[in-house]
Amino acid sequence: MPPTHLTPPEPDAVEPAEAVEPVEAVAPLMRGITVLHRLTEAGGTQSLSGLEKTTGLARSTVDRIAATLARMGYLRLDGRDAVLTPRLMELGNAYLAALQFPRLLDTRADALADELDESVSLAVADRDGIRFIHQATRRRAMSLSFRIGDLLPTERTAPGPLFATEWTLEDWARWRDRRAADPQDLGFPAVPPRERPARDTEFEERTRQAGTRGWALDDQLIEPGLVAVSVPVRDRSGHLACVVSVVSHTSRHGAESLPKTMLPRLRATVRAMERDLREAPARPPTAPAGLAIWTGASKQELGREFVESLARGLTVITAFGEGRAELTLTEVAQATGLARATARRALITLEHLGHVTAHGRHFTLTPRVLSIGFPPLSRTTLSQIAAPHLADLAGRLHDSASLAVLAGDEIQYTARVATSRIMSVNITVGTRLPAYATSLGRVMMADLSPAGRGRFLTGPLDALTPHTVTDPAALAATLDRVREAGYAVVDGELEEGLRSIAAPVRDRTGAVVAAVNVAMHSSRRTVERCVAEVLPELSATAGLIEADLRVAGRFNRVPVA
Repeated sequence: MPPTHLTPPEPDAVEPAEAVEPVEAVAPLMRGITVLHRLTEAGGTQSLSGLEKTTGLARSTVDRIAATLARMGYLRLDGRDAVLTPRLMELGNAYLAALQFPRLLDTRADALADELDESVSLAVADRDGIRFIHQATRRRAMSLSFRIGDLLPTERTAPGPLFATEWTLEDWARWRDRRAADPQDLGFPAVPPRERPARDTEFEERTRQAGTRGWALDDQLIEPGLVAVSVPVRDRSGHLACVVSVVSHTSRHGAESLPKTMLPRLRATVRAMERDLREAPARPPTAPAGLAIWTGASKQELGREFVESLARGLTVITAFGEGRAELTLTEVAQATGLARATARRALITLEHLGHVTAHGRHFTLTPRVLSIGFPPLSRTTLSQIAAPHLADLAGRLHDSASLAVLAGDEIQYTARVATSRIMSVNITVGTRLPAYATSLGRVMMADLSPAGRGRFLTGPLDALTPHTVTDPAALAATLDRVREAGYAVVDGELEEGLRSIAAPVRDRTGAVVAAVNVAMHSSRRTVERCVAEVLPELSATAGLIEADLRVAGRFNRVPVA
């Protein structure tokens, strides 16, 4: 029997007191999601004492929730601070995978941004707000971008009037109640507070115009200088699926010139997107996480410090995904390995919180799932992903650990954890070194095509020490061995007495995007000991970085430099 369906609360801006908590709601799950929301609002990091204040929970409860989320890999404890980790993005990824729009439409959005040289976004409706599900931004001194998952008030956006054309009387009543309760939009941290009051009739008129014209405009409603034009994308049934927006600023386009310039190409892209939605073949369901056994084992190991009902409730979100957009209660239980009664109580709780909605016997995730950590984590860089793993590695080995990327024919250090030894390797973030003479450079060069390697092998190379490999043919043979072995050791070729070992870091496609290494004085370990003792730890660290990168980069571009 499906649970009783309750009207979910308003967006983050308003939590009405009259929203009745279901009798069967799982209180630890509600508390855990509250902690994650407060961390999200704080930018991804907050002290445990700060969480105690902002959530109103007892410190012992906050500590248990933090310990559980840390065990799940959703946050890490850094001293007295709780820090969200990229692994948490798997919850938002479950919604985006089930939605399918990013996978089907983001390539066309990116191409449109390149063609117009303006930022392009995809947005979906979240009750009387909108959330971004994809961003293709431009690199400029004055850039315009929101984070994936950011919630904006409908009436201050270009997509908003288009979504409002499908509102019911109940939707309009909810919108007016929210505006009356929060006239300055203080509950929407992604936008500046409203500076002047706006009449309801202004948005109602914009909605009427959008219904007539088939497009909508934001003329500096979010903040001065920002303009945007939006066109709806409709699915096979004609329902408004999402909205594509071209965003600019008034130094480039005005409210009159933007639609004239952008609408023809924007509409052509939307027609192609709608064709993609119609013709997209059904994809087989991907395997769900199925963490029920793991959560039970964690409870056995950690005892009362592990809040099993919180872990199980979050596991229910991961039951959804590609090919699993709608699930029955039985299917959720099967996908997670949870007892049917346990899955039912979790779904009741998630529905009450607005993260799940029900249609008859079927449940779907809502855009509000993106509010669980996704906005701050969507800005995570590869160096930020790597930093805690490098710190753990350096702590275990008592030697410096680094991450670097290729920058032309050099490597550039983008993350580094040094040791406190009296004699240590003195390199800082931003340092560039010749790629051919470093272990980091060689594991990245080894992954290049023959044409890509060519720029490193076109002539004599500088001998930085008597040991440096300078002959192009010899270096090519070395790179072949590195590619086959999966790691590189460089002994005294960059500097006398400096020995290092490196392993590649690969993205979701398997391409090498960076490398990690451990460097030391040659007196610390022989080459043989480096391979026997350091390489396993180094490879494991690279694997952890890759795992986080796969989650963070599934629907989001992760800058590598």
